[in-house]
Amino acid sequence: MTQPIHETTDRRPTTDGTPSATLDPNVVLKAEHIAKAYRRGWRKADNQVLTDANLTIRSGEVVGLVGENGSGKSTLMKILVGSLDSDGGRADIRGSFGYCPQEPILYERLTCDEHFELFGEAYGVDRGEVERSRENIYDIFGFAGYKDMRVEELSGGTKAKLNLGLALLHDPDVLLLDEPYSGFDWDTYLRFWQLTAERRDAGRTVLIISHFVADEERFDRIVHLRDGTTVQ
Repeated sequence: MTQPIHETTDRRPTTDGTPSATLDPNVVLKAEHIAKAYRRGWRKADNQVLTDANLTIRSGEVVGLVGENGSGKSTLMKILVGSLDSDGGRADIRGSFGYCPQEPILYERLTCDEHFELFGEAYGVDRGEVERSRENIYDIFGFAGYKDMRVEELSGGTKAKLNLGLALLHDPDVLLLDEPYSGFDWDTYLRFWQLTAERRDAGRTVLIISHFVADEERFDRIVHLRDGTTVQ
């Protein structure tokens, strides 16, 4: 089943097929008892990645999700945005959201401008707003000079900026970022955190996956993922 990578909707997905519970008005994301196993190898043995992952995030929070490679961070985020089915549990998101995957999902033969136009149509954002938001994103991350270049011509760092920009295009209530600043130079890294602080001040919510946290003071909370469970 093909799922959208960058998505916006006022949705309350549930991973177990039951009606969604009513969320606390201040809670914009809630995951309860998420479990996921992959079947791998010629023996088809289960590799249990998530066993009992729980997460509650409120409006205006910047939360870090930290864990070792293979701990299930990206798996959990894919379940949260609906691009991967879980084996059990429930996930709810209130309001619109933007998802920035770890590996950019981009079209090699489209330019940066064309990407913003394409995703603007997918989000249902009018063209004038797409143009204003796009120019703001170019200005924040300093890559307006690449607007007419195809993705196949871009460096890894510029692709990362575009990948993040597409998630930001519609100004989502909840922003879910999987290693978003991988490949950023120092100046772009600082700009990213300035933008994150501004979104928090505006009541927006940001969930950031990271292999490790170097600037813990920039987060409101850090959630660790260990042995398939979340530790706060």
